[in-house]
Amino acid sequence: MKVLEIDTATSPLEEYARNVKRLPLIVTKNGKPMAALVSLKSSDMETIKLSTDPRFMRLIKRARAHYQAEGGVSGTEVRRSLGQSRAKR
Repeated sequence: MKVLEIDTATSPLEEYARNVKRLPLIVTKNGKPMAALVSLKSSDMETIKLSTDPRFMRLIKRARAHYQAEGGVSGTEVRRSLGQSRAKR
């Protein structure tokens, strides 16, 4: 992980973004983290949009709580009933 103080950043964003292939870049202000540049090479736009949507994340949290409290059908059970041996990625 690399750290960059925002007040000392001199390169264009493009240059910083090109260099996060292996390690994330944490941008700080007065020594405190304020942003991060991370590689999204193995992600797609829909996944990124959903994982940063507070409404969607609340929905997932409620669904997980409901499953914990009342049970339900697990993903493994659904795949088994559909004849799939494991999750596809």
